[in-house]
Amino acid sequence: MSEAPRAPGAARSAGERTRTPAALPAAPAPAPASVPALPPTPVPALPPAPAFTISADGAYAARLALADVAGGDDRDGGQAWFVERWTLDGHEPYAVPLPLDQPEEPGSEVLPLADGRVLIRRRVADRHAVSLLYPTGPGTGELPLGTVECADLTLLPPCPDGASAYALSVGAHSTSVWLVAGGAFGPEHVAEVPGRCSGGVWLDRTGRMLALDREMPGGGPVKAVAVDLERGGEVTPLLQIAPGSDDRLLLADPDSGLLLIRSDAPGHDRLGWGVLGSSLPVRFPECLRLSDAAVTPFAVQPGQMLMPENCAVALRIDGAAGSWVGVWRPAGRRLHQLAAPDGWQAGSGVWSRDGVLGLPYSGGDVPCGVALLEAPADGERHAPPVATAVTVTCAESGMQPSATASPLSTCKPVPLGQAPLVGREIPG
Repeated sequence: MSEAPRAPGAARSAGERTRTPAALPAAPAPAPASVPALPPTPVPALPPAPAFTISADGAYAARLALADVAGGDDRDGGQAWFVERWTLDGHEPYAVPLPLDQPEEPGSEVLPLADGRVLIRRRVADRHAVSLLYPTGPGTGELPLGTVECADLTLLPPCPDGASAYALSVGAHSTSVWLVAGGAFGPEHVAEVPGRCSGGVWLDRTGRMLALDREMPGGGPVKAVAVDLERGGEVTPLLQIAPGSDDRLLLADPDSGLLLIRSDAPGHDRLGWGVLGSSLPVRFPECLRLSDAAVTPFAVQPGQMLMPENCAVALRIDGAAGSWVGVWRPAGRRLHQLAAPDGWQAGSGVWSRDGVLGLPYSGGDVPCGVALLEAPADGERHAPPVATAVTVTCAESGMQPSATASPLSTCKPVPLGQAPLVGREIPG
C-alpha cells in the first residue's frame, strides 16, 4: 500500500505493522426502494459512548477512574482521574491502577491492546499526544508514540488484530484516518475519506475493512461506507436503504456476517438487521421498538459461522428507571429484558462462543467484577426487571417477523447494499 500524504506535525516512533493483502471487487449499487412513513415514536436521547472499553479479544478492559488524593491541587473535590486496566480472561477479574505523576484529564480516551498495554489519547494545547501505559513494578511505565496536530481526534473501537489502534479526525470537507499505534514510526496518516465521518465498525478480523457513517460535504443523508485501509482508503458504498434515509452501521460480526443497523427509512429511526453480502432485505423487528426506552446493541455472539439468525445480540436499554440488558436473536423474534448487576459499566460486555454474556461491573465491595448471564432460550419469559421493562414478541405485534421474509402490513423491507468483502459463502 502506498502511504497517503502525512499531515504536518506528526512525530513517529518505533513499532511494527503487518497486514495480509487481498483483492476486493467494487460493490454494485443497490436499487432504491420507497418506504411508507410510520408515525414517529418518542424515544429518549441515546446516551454517550461508554468510557469503559474492552479489547478486541475480550481479555482486557480500560477506563478512567477516580481516586482520592491527599491534599494538593485537586479539581474534583479531593479526587483525581487515573487510568485503570481490568483483566477479564482469568479465573477472577482484577483491576490494576496505572497512575502517573499528573492526574489525567476527564476528556482523555483509553483503549486496551491485546498485550495488556493501554493506549491513551490526551489533548495537549493544539495537538493530541498518544502514549502506551503499562504496569512496571510498583509504578506505571509510559511509552510516548507521538502527536497529531488537529482540532479533534477520536479513537476508533479496538482493532481486531489486537496490536493496532486507529483514530478519526473530522475536517470541514473530509475525514482523516490515523494509525496511532502499531505503525513503524508513530502516528501515521493512512486514509483521507471525503465527507464528515463518524461511528466506526470493523468488518473483518484483520483490521483491513472499516465501516464509517459518512455525510458528504454540503449535507445530505448519512450513509455507511466501507473503507479499505490496504488500498489507501478506497471507499465503497455499504448501506443504501433508501435514497434520502440516514443508514448507520452499529455492529458487525465477521463470523456470521450479521449487521446491526439504525435507519430512518421506515419513517423514523429504527433498529434493524441484515447480512453482509446478502441480497435479502434489511428487517426492522417490532420487538426492538420500545416506545419508552432507547435500545442500543453493544455485543454479538461470535463463532456462529454463516448462521447470522442464531447469533445472540446484547443490547443496552435506557429508560426512565435506568439502564438494563436486552438479549435478542434474529431467529427468536423476542426481546428478553434482564436486570443488570449493580455498578454495571453500561453498554459494555463480551459474549463467549457458547452464549454466555460477561457484564463488567464495579460497586460496593466489588471494585472489579464480571457477572455472567447465559442467553435465555427464546421460549422463556421473564418478569420485567423494572416497571417500564416488558417482554415483547414480534409474532404478537402484527408488524414484522425477524426470522423469515414475509409480506408486511405497514413497512416494506428494503435491500441492503452489497458488501465489498469476498470469500464468504452465503447459504441459499
